[in-house]
Amino acid sequence: MTEILVLYYSAHGSVREMAQLVARGVNQTGAVARLRSVPPVAPRTQVAEPLVPEEGAPYVELADLQQCAGLALGSPTRFGNMAAPLKYFLDTTGALWAQGALVGKPAAVFTSTASLHGGQETTLTSMMTPLLHHGMLILGLPYTLAEVNHTASGGTPYGASHWAGPGDDKPLTDDERSLCMALGKRLAETALKLAA
Repeated sequence: MTEILVLYYSAHGSVREMAQLVARGVNQTGAVARLRSVPPVAPRTQVAEPLVPEEGAPYVELADLQQCAGLALGSPTRFGNMAAPLKYFLDTTGALWAQGALVGKPAAVFTSTASLHGGQETTLTSMMTPLLHHGMLILGLPYTLAEVNHTASGGTPYGASHWAGPGDDKPLTDDERSLCMALGKRLAETALKLAA
């Protein structure tokens, strides 16, 4: 069974919804999506998060990365960059890097921002950088998808994106939803081709 890891951090729910749509796209192909999240981090030492979150996807383990055939990585934007909890987790993957465990696996990225020009594309490229260091094959969204050409909110050739609004109160548009599913489908189809 070809399994695609959909790994995300979501502060207010938009990225979690996007992850579920990416997973739906993956599941349309014959591959299977594995949804995982990362725990929040705090500026001061405090009690560790429980092993199982109260809601949402279970927390990721390094074995999830090692076992997957492809990776979709999602984060809200923080000053044009990925959120600290996701970066913190990625910083723990050095042993996988040393083993070359992710080399040659396809990967894609997605994000949500509070403002329309709040750094969607820079956040997406910030998530690509560690994946490139791991030797992963980065996939985006081609302009052959009509939604990439006419979206008035989120959606870029770098990956799926969403404009959530300052109060995180804007629902995903039809274009944004479609592009999330297209990203998952494209990622899974590529993983299946590489596995064949």
